[in-house]
Amino acid sequence: MNSRHDASSRDTPHRTEPVLGNLDQLDAGAERRSDLRVDPPTRPPFAAHRDRDHTPRRQRRIPWLAIVIVLAVAGGGAWAWSHQAMLRGWLPQTQLNALLTRADTAFAAGKLSGGPDSARDLYEAARALDPDNEQALTGLQKVGNAELAKARDALQRRDYTDARASLEEARSLLGGGADVQALDDALARAVLHSANIDVLINQARAALANGRIDGSDGAAALFGKVLAGDPQNAVARHGMDQVGDVLANRIQTQLGNHDRAGARQTLSSLAGLLPRYSQLPSLRALVSAADRAADQQRDQYLAQGESDLRAGKVTGSGEDNAEAQFKAALAADPGNAKAQAGLGQVAEALVMQANAAIDSGHARAAGALLDHAATLAPKSADLAAARSRLAAGGARVAAAAPAPAANLTPVQSARIARLVARARAAARKGDIMLPPGDSAYDLYRAALGIDGNDADAQAGLRALPQVTRGQFDQALRDGNLEHANDMLATLEQLDPGDPVAGMMRHRLGSAWLDRADHDVMLGRTAAARTAIQEAQQLVPQDPRISEVDARIHRNN
Repeated sequence: MNSRHDASSRDTPHRTEPVLGNLDQLDAGAERRSDLRVDPPTRPPFAAHRDRDHTPRRQRRIPWLAIVIVLAVAGGGAWAWSHQAMLRGWLPQTQLNALLTRADTAFAAGKLSGGPDSARDLYEAARALDPDNEQALTGLQKVGNAELAKARDALQRRDYTDARASLEEARSLLGGGADVQALDDALARAVLHSANIDVLINQARAALANGRIDGSDGAAALFGKVLAGDPQNAVARHGMDQVGDVLANRIQTQLGNHDRAGARQTLSSLAGLLPRYSQLPSLRALVSAADRAADQQRDQYLAQGESDLRAGKVTGSGEDNAEAQFKAALAADPGNAKAQAGLGQVAEALVMQANAAIDSGHARAAGALLDHAATLAPKSADLAAARSRLAAGGARVAAAAPAPAANLTPVQSARIARLVARARAAARKGDIMLPPGDSAYDLYRAALGIDGNDADAQAGLRALPQVTRGQFDQALRDGNLEHANDMLATLEQLDPGDPVAGMMRHRLGSAWLDRADHDVMLGRTAAARTAIQEAQQLVPQDPRISEVDARIHRNN
């Protein structure tokens, strides 16, 4: 065998082969194994001849196959030894990719947190294998943002427990931040508001049970506050329906008591609180029918009163006189400006009769007429002037200013002059009836108390209604509606029969409604309510009142 190996070495060109051991020993072992082989007992001649021809070739092929196998094994082992770090990473890398794939699938399915198959747990498991893995870090960030969105949705549904759980998940993943803090604050406010709502509902129920409907602590306001924060609150909505039933009954009671102004006010409140209340159309029809009937009756009283006044039937014991008719008109429509002006005209007629009685020397009759006039118009300027004349002895005031009476001392005359001057200054300032003692009205009367026939004091007192009208116009132009209110009230006392007073009342009422509308637009609810109340006293039948009042309730 060695001779064959040497011959083969000589036939093969010289080259350097990888050394895996003693190849001679390998061939020797193979040859020893060949010597142990038992040949078949009989072989055909041609087979023997073939074996002799091919035996060397087989013996050369078998060692080279073994060499290739050994070389592959050895090379693989050497490569594995030199790349063992990479081979160690192959198994974790495969596990990491599987975890990331499962995590992405869980996130897409909405399984965010709370279980071994959730996106959060799978991404965190991936980070445990590779803390710097960008896909895992991004996935956890996405889970945090999704939990934050889930918390917002739960807050809108008022599911505060789920909102808190999702928010805490988001906080732990995102590490806080402005969005997390903002949602945390909103959740805290909502929870507090929910607790307050329960308190408000209990208070509203108690108020309703006690029949307390109006006012800031009434059932209507309390249920309204609940619905402002929770429009779908079923308890509050039912409570408001009950409030509507109470107000509907109140309107019918007010109409039965001929309190149409009260019924209109209650109807306006009901419309503002419950614009879709089922009985609202029928209640409006009832109030309108009562208004029409009362207006017709009032107009009949007013027309008859004016007719009686023209006929000289000023007053009397029965109903066939102007005073009785105007009072009946006020009973049908309390606060009616025309009826009040009619009574003022009755008072003026009585003062004129008293002046005639004074001129005729019938002091007692004049006093009785003035007393009667005082019940209708106690602050009338003409009434005050007539009383001064009566107290001074009844002498008629001349057209031209007379000389001081013989019984007046210079000191008294000087005092009268000072009082008249002060009265004129007070009138220019607008101090017509107030302050007491220093108003133009009181100063003129003080002067007439010294000399009831003083021409300047008499003229000044009678001119106060005209001065008051001028003050009213100026206050309205300046937007000083409070002072305009005072001037209108003063005029109605000084000259209750002034026909211009009705137009002044309408102008002032419209100005108050304009202010209320402006306050509503600016969100000043309290100021708007005050303005509405002023307008209701001046022009209770103005349709704008209900319109502005409804806007106030909607914005409240």
